[in-house]
Amino acid sequence: MMWLGAANIGWTGYTPLSVYEPSRGIDMWIVGLQLLGISSTAGAINFLVTIFRHRAPGITFNNLSLFVWSILVTQGLVLLATPVLAGGLFILLLDRHGMTAFLSPLVGGDPIMWQHLFWFYSHPAVYIMILPAMGIISEVIPRMSHKPIFGYKAIALSTVAIGFLSFGVWVHHMFTTGLSISARLPFMIITLAIAVPSGIKIFNWIATMWGGAIELKAPMLFAIGFVTMFVIGGINGVFQAPIPLDYPLQDTYWVVAHLHYVLFGGTILGVFSGFYFWFPRMSKRMYSERLARWHFGFTMIGFNAVFFTMHFLGLEGMPRRIYDYSQFYDLQFLWTLNWLATLGAFLLGFGQVFFLANILWTFVKGPVSDPDPWGEIPAQMHEPRVPGVPVYAMPIHAMANGGSTEGSSESGESPRAP
Repeated sequence: MMWLGAANIGWTGYTPLSVYEPSRGIDMWIVGLQLLGISSTAGAINFLVTIFRHRAPGITFNNLSLFVWSILVTQGLVLLATPVLAGGLFILLLDRHGMTAFLSPLVGGDPIMWQHLFWFYSHPAVYIMILPAMGIISEVIPRMSHKPIFGYKAIALSTVAIGFLSFGVWVHHMFTTGLSISARLPFMIITLAIAVPSGIKIFNWIATMWGGAIELKAPMLFAIGFVTMFVIGGINGVFQAPIPLDYPLQDTYWVVAHLHYVLFGGTILGVFSGFYFWFPRMSKRMYSERLARWHFGFTMIGFNAVFFTMHFLGLEGMPRRIYDYSQFYDLQFLWTLNWLATLGAFLLGFGQVFFLANILWTFVKGPVSDPDPWGEIPAQMHEPRVPGVPVYAMPIHAMANGGSTEGSSESGESPRAP
């Protein structure tokens, strides 16, 4: 429906611009988001019912895969947060076409109400995106370290804590909107507090790797990259959380850097880790380790060249959401940093060529993979056996009640990838 016009209101759809802008593309944007919300909610209900009512025999919440724990909390966030955004989109549509004035300041409406409704969904949406990646990392690290996961219960409970606290931080996006200090202070405290369960995960992952026989194959490389980049994203988020620091950094490229260290350095690297970890099982073929390492190297170098540079741009006051900076004469000295970020973006994009080439190579020339391509699973890492499910397909962590020693791996040596 591009011929109806662009939704030229930015991805946040801030009012009153989104109320008065006549483009039909905005109406399509609203309808499209509503349809996506319905789909997401239906999917969340399906996942939750499956996890609560249709677990395999022998699987309880005490030995549930940490990846499934992350999906459980993620779908809970989707189920609780999406209707709030849907309500905001509905009243926005009414303001545009229904002669109402919920969000229009010209006739007594409150445009700030849209920001509350939007960010109440959109900050939990960050965790909706990153929690599944955290679950992937909780599966990859113990397997590639050949050790049971350290602190299974702590990681599971920290996932729940992140989900709970994520509903109490949305106002930190609105510290500069004129809210009273009594309204801002609790949200600043919760924003700082949400770093605690994230830190619990980090330390448990590090403890899992400590003393392990680590295989630095592609899944582990991307998992380590995830942990490293997420730590940087978490630290600069804590740095910005205090209200006095948020004021000068709000809507600058510092925020862009923070967001991408969490979402790309976290979510995307986690997805790549999971892809290389499970792809041999999905395709029955082994990928090229050499191409995977080139993919990892270019991704990490390009990513940091782009987004680490943006920290300095933000500290110098370079604003975001500006498409032409030629009129900002006081920012001309930042040309070198912007050039470096642009070069990094090209490197980051070029790195994905190796990823696509690896997929193609795997299907054309990849050697047949063993059922368990990552070697034997120590007996103490086994879950209770589920009828019809081979041992190598079971989730990997020590059971909270001492673990099970049933079963043995059916795999041998994994083929050496070029």
